[in-house]
Amino acid sequence: MPMYYFLKNLALTEICYRLSIIPKMLRILLMEEKIISFTACALQLNCVILFVTCECFFWSAMACDRQVAICHPLQYATTMNRDLCVRMTLGSWLSGAPVALSFPTWFFSLPFCGRNMVNHFFCDIFPVLTLLCADTALFELLIFIAVVIIVMIPFSLVAISYLRIIHAVLQIPLAVGQRKPFSTCAAHLLVVALFYSTAGIIHLQPKASFSSNMKKTVSLSYTVITPMLNPIIYSLRNQEFKQNLKRCTDE
Repeated sequence: MPMYYFLKNLALTEICYRLSIIPKMLRILLMEEKIISFTACALQLNCVILFVTCECFFWSAMACDRQVAICHPLQYATTMNRDLCVRMTLGSWLSGAPVALSFPTWFFSLPFCGRNMVNHFFCDIFPVLTLLCADTALFELLIFIAVVIIVMIPFSLVAISYLRIIHAVLQIPLAVGQRKPFSTCAAHLLVVALFYSTAGIIHLQPKASFSSNMKKTVSLSYTVITPMLNPIIYSLRNQEFKQNLKRCTDE
C-alpha cells in the first residue's frame, strides 16, 4: 500500500537524521566529550539540512496519499500507482540535495574567529552562524528564503490536502461515516503538527527572544522526542498493527 511505502521511507529518513545527531549528543552528555571537528560539524549540518528537507516533503506526499484515499476512493488504486509513488519518493529524497550541498559548502568557506564554541547540542545552522567573522546579512536572508521554501511548500500541500479531506468528510451525512476518515488521518495530522510547530519556532524565528536553553529544549523536541513518538502514534492508530499484535500475544 502507498501509505506503508511512504512510511518506510519516512522511517529511513528519520533514522538517518537522528543518527547524525543523537550519538554525538549522547557522547557530549554522558562522556563529557564536548569537542567536534570542523569537518564533522560541517558533515552533521549537511545531514541535518538534507534529511529535514526530505522529511518535510514526505509529510506532504503522505497527506496527498490520504487525500486521494478519502476524497477519491474508487480511483485510489489507479491514481496512487507504483510509478507515481516512486516518483514522489524520489522527488522527496532529492528535494534536500541542492540546499544540503550548496549551503554548508558556502557556509564553511567563510572565516571563523575566536573560540569556536557552539552553544547547542549539535551543529545547527544558526548557533554556528554566530561564530562567523564575516558579514552574514546576505547569508541570513538566503537561509530565511530557503527555510520558507522548505517548510512552507510542504506545509501548504499538507494544509490544502486536509482542507479538501475535511470538506469531503463533512459531506458524509452520518456521524459514524465521518468518524472513520478523521480517525484515519488523526495520526498523520498529529505528527505533522508536532514537527512543524517545534521546527518552525526555531528556524522561522531565529532572532526571537528565546533563551538559548529554551531553543535547545524546543530543538530537542523535534530531533529526539517527536521521532520517538512517531512509531507509537502510527502503531496505536493502526488497526492492522493492533490486530497483529493481539494475534502475537494470544499465541
